[in-house]
Amino acid sequence: MAAQAYAMGRREINQHFNIRNAKLLAISFVLVLTAGHGIHRSYGVGDSCEWLLSSGRFLGENVWQPNGCMMHKYKISEVKSCLMSKYITFVGDSRIRQLFYSFIKVINSGIKESGSKHENISFEDKSTSLKVDFLWYPEVNNSMKDCFKAWTEGAQLKPHIIVVGAATWSIKIHNGSMEALTQYKINLTSITPLLEKLAETNDIYWVLQDPVYEDLLNENRKIITNQRIGLYNDAALSILNSSTRNMTAKVKIFRASKLVAEETIGGSLDGLHLPETTRDINAMILMNSYCNRIVKPIDGSCCLPRSPLSLIQKMTGCFFSICIIGCIVTYFCHSWRKSKPSNDVESGEEKKPTTASLSNPEKLLLSLSKLGLIMGYFYLCDRADLFMKEQKYYTHSTFFIPLVYIIVLGVFYNDNTKETTMLNREQTDEWKGWMQLIILIYHMSGASTFLPVYMHVRVLVAAYLFQTGYGHFSYFWKSSEYGISRICQILFRLNFLVVVLCLVMDRPYQFYYFVPLVTFWFMVIYATLGIWPQTGKKDENGSCSPYWEVVFKLLGLFLCICLFAASQSSFETTFSVWPISKLFEWQGSVHEWWFRWKLDRFAVLHGMVFAFLYGVLKKGHLLSESKGETLFAPRMSSFLLFTSVVVFLTYSIWCASCKNKTECNELHPYFSVLQILSFILIRNIPGYVRSVYSSFFAWFGKISLELFICQYHIWLAADTKGILVLIPGNPVFNIIVSTFIFVLVAHEISQITNDLVQIAIPKDNYIALKRLLCVAIFLVGILALSTVDQLNK
Repeated sequence: MAAQAYAMGRREINQHFNIRNAKLLAISFVLVLTAGHGIHRSYGVGDSCEWLLSSGRFLGENVWQPNGCMMHKYKISEVKSCLMSKYITFVGDSRIRQLFYSFIKVINSGIKESGSKHENISFEDKSTSLKVDFLWYPEVNNSMKDCFKAWTEGAQLKPHIIVVGAATWSIKIHNGSMEALTQYKINLTSITPLLEKLAETNDIYWVLQDPVYEDLLNENRKIITNQRIGLYNDAALSILNSSTRNMTAKVKIFRASKLVAEETIGGSLDGLHLPETTRDINAMILMNSYCNRIVKPIDGSCCLPRSPLSLIQKMTGCFFSICIIGCIVTYFCHSWRKSKPSNDVESGEEKKPTTASLSNPEKLLLSLSKLGLIMGYFYLCDRADLFMKEQKYYTHSTFFIPLVYIIVLGVFYNDNTKETTMLNREQTDEWKGWMQLIILIYHMSGASTFLPVYMHVRVLVAAYLFQTGYGHFSYFWKSSEYGISRICQILFRLNFLVVVLCLVMDRPYQFYYFVPLVTFWFMVIYATLGIWPQTGKKDENGSCSPYWEVVFKLLGLFLCICLFAASQSSFETTFSVWPISKLFEWQGSVHEWWFRWKLDRFAVLHGMVFAFLYGVLKKGHLLSESKGETLFAPRMSSFLLFTSVVVFLTYSIWCASCKNKTECNELHPYFSVLQILSFILIRNIPGYVRSVYSSFFAWFGKISLELFICQYHIWLAADTKGILVLIPGNPVFNIIVSTFIFVLVAHEISQITNDLVQIAIPKDNYIALKRLLCVAIFLVGILALSTVDQLNK
């Protein structure tokens, strides 16, 4: 009964929620969300700069998240580059002095807070001609006004950045009287025109007064209450930047400081002055507000201007626009022909319109049009500054709770395999699927900061490469098909989406590091097995290459890998030659490619060796792969199963005890294969386990490559550094909706790629070779155009 109810439940779900209906729903979500965010940006409140300065929340201890954008943590070198030859002034009381010190400590961490408290302080960095001053003006009065007036009249050197704020002294020395508040308003009203004149050419920040922790205040400061501070803040907000003023001359209100302090003032030593960590957050907010538009950090989307379109992006946009227009015209032409009745000349009867399948050119146009619309969504998500972005913050719950969910779903959707052989198609799809889902959760949650999870995910990446070696070796060993058409099909499936994204998103090929990695290793496998004597079937009887030929080739590949790994300089020199360098460079260097290649340099070879040994054992009838039977003899199966479990757990314990990433990464290439082999044996030795698979995981496994690539821009954000926010204010609902759209987009791209590969890659090797040469010439032209474009920037 339970099994019957389970089957009926699955049928009921599949009947009402199929992939077509899901995609229509996803399109509706995209249209509504795009329109909503567009209206919000056009008629809503402010931009990402204003969000940075006015709103936010704590994700965790000392991790501040502005609403809708990402904050970059600036390094000393970046700050010096941004503030070179700048003059910055902090004007105000002791709390502004604290902010001044936190700001200059970002430039020089060795600075000590010393000297008289109630006097001006100057800091200068001679290496960058940077000067930062603190001017002691604890009250908004005529003295402060004279200071600003001197700057507006040119009597003194005018600062590039002015940070000002004061009120607590007025409350304290005037005993919180309403007359003092009235005078504060009068003085601020007279100062505001000077501030706005300075704001026409400089950045002016008015810092709202932070709350106090009243229980810790000494007797002299008891009069400074949060209620009175609120009145002064309201006065400042009502006077500065009113709606009738010129928005181009805008004094920036620093509200976020107040919000940060509300959460952290409990850590104050005296109830008035903020904890150091809080001041550091405020200093970093100021850095992001000013420097993001200059430094343009990848992981800092607040105040980040939209990058201008490159020539290649414009050309790509025009191409897809032409395809979409052509597709629309073709559709209307077809509709007109179908609706037009035709008469049978002989019988005089009217014929009903017939539906004909699309020709290859029409399929090509339709596929490219759909891809163009999808690429438009990619651009809107991660380049157009339409949707919001937030930074990642790792907690154990953000990683392990989704992990439990997908395990439950994977167990719920299970089915019998068509074959019971080891690593059959359903099983490898399942393997790819659950690994990809874990990697997605890993990226979304920022779990790379947790070393045990990082090391296990490194094993998953190695397992993907292991499958690459296993799959391609097995295919060439069985089929001996080394034709150009086969190469083109594999290269097209692997690289098509990435090449299009490189053109649309203006990112180098190496940015999508996994695709260059698997492409490189596929070509290595092809070259290793395809050189004379070719590995594979030798005659119609199915006899294969002598084992010694295969062993010799595998040993040769092993030696080549070891030689390359032994000399980083030789490796980097090999891949630094144009146009190869354009494919493997990241930020002007091939070091990232060296790191990725070296980290899993033996994984593909391990997969090839495993495929070879599996073939040998199978040919020798040493495996029992019938349904329900253990893979080996009972005693051997029990021993191998027990050993595999022990090895698997031992590796996990070692990952948990590893001290740092550098140490772990050095050992990873040698030991990751142990956990991979252990998993294969655990999954395949028991006959029952080998004969079932999770259809849920297998479905994701079939689109695993598209999922891995698409996550960069339409699930994550800022080139994987942050999280895409489609629905602000509700993180859980946002993840659900963005994941739903992301998965269906990946599925559609997979279908488009499959359609295009049938059209673009002919079975005739000669025609395939000519098309391959044309594509190579096109790509070299794109690389040359990209090089010229970079030189002109």
